[in-house]
Amino acid sequence: MRNRLIESRRLVVKVGSALVTNNGAGLALDALAEWAKQIAALLAGGRQVVLVSSGAIAAGMQRLGWQQRPHAVHELQAAAAVGQMSLAQTYETSFAQYGLKTAQILLTHADLADRTRYLNARSTLLTLLELGVVPIINENDTVVTDEIKFGDNDTLAALVANLIEADALVILTDQQGLYSADPRHDPAATLISEGLADDPRYESMAGGAGTGISKGGMITKVRAARRAARSGTDTVIASGHVPDVLLRISQGEPLGSLLIATASPLAARKQWLADHLQLAGSVYLDDGAGHALESGKSLLPVGVTRVEGEFVRGAVVACRTADGREVARGLINYSSAETRRIAGHATHEIAALLGYLDETELIHRDNMVLLQRQ
Repeated sequence: MRNRLIESRRLVVKVGSALVTNNGAGLALDALAEWAKQIAALLAGGRQVVLVSSGAIAAGMQRLGWQQRPHAVHELQAAAAVGQMSLAQTYETSFAQYGLKTAQILLTHADLADRTRYLNARSTLLTLLELGVVPIINENDTVVTDEIKFGDNDTLAALVANLIEADALVILTDQQGLYSADPRHDPAATLISEGLADDPRYESMAGGAGTGISKGGMITKVRAARRAARSGTDTVIASGHVPDVLLRISQGEPLGSLLIATASPLAARKQWLADHLQLAGSVYLDDGAGHALESGKSLLPVGVTRVEGEFVRGAVVACRTADGREVARGLINYSSAETRRIAGHATHEIAALLGYLDETELIHRDNMVLLQRQ
């Protein structure tokens, strides 16, 4: 199954606080430079990489001279604000050595729960990847309280993997991978080289946070792998101290723990669309559009005759024939008001009608599931 990693083209790489900050001693400049070097090589080989980096709070603590992670929210926010500056600057300098540009993106879990903001974040990230820019993502710890109190960047990395439909998520930590027991306390613990991401045994095997700098621990990594697997993303948990770890993993070398997703990204998303979402509205199609959907094509505005309901961009809407039969459902790229304005018009007219163009399709075929005839 390691061959799947060789074929992976879009990767999310997450590096933890202990690695980024030398266990809180300050930013690990050599380590950040090394990851930049490896990611540059991956990009040169035709891959796309998003980097999710912890370390803002830990870096801020170091700059402020704090030895222990504080508990007060305002102190955590202050540390994040101080540390984010040096973290972003260091990454920018490291990647610039290889002629690469970086983009700082601060997200919250709420950004990815809101469908409109979800699609906006997705569009931005995919555009950056197409431009060859390396997006560097961190939680927006400076302004959000519940993410600091309960969140972790392992979960955020899994959400980003879902967001951009990554082929693989690589979580770099200060451990070799997932063990059958906590190796710090059980010398008989063995490394889990490969397994299924949804194996229920793995949570009981995972221990707690390794240091006072880290927020998560192995259990958050196991849960992140399970979350990423919902959209078909495989996860590797490996040591960030291993030389050329990203390059060797991408070449299929058996490093760390590979937790395999059992569903393809497309199948997982379409099952979610078909079974688990309430409909926000409907668009009615002419015969030509109905036949186009059945042949696997996207829905274009020109094929829409009527819009029913009020919905926002990113809502799940039904695609119906003239007599009201639902033939498909999907994530729509425009609000109900926008859809009404462009319905029946060709794609090249969207910009003139709305004053802007977000997407050429009303619903992309990858965000649509066809329903069986009733």
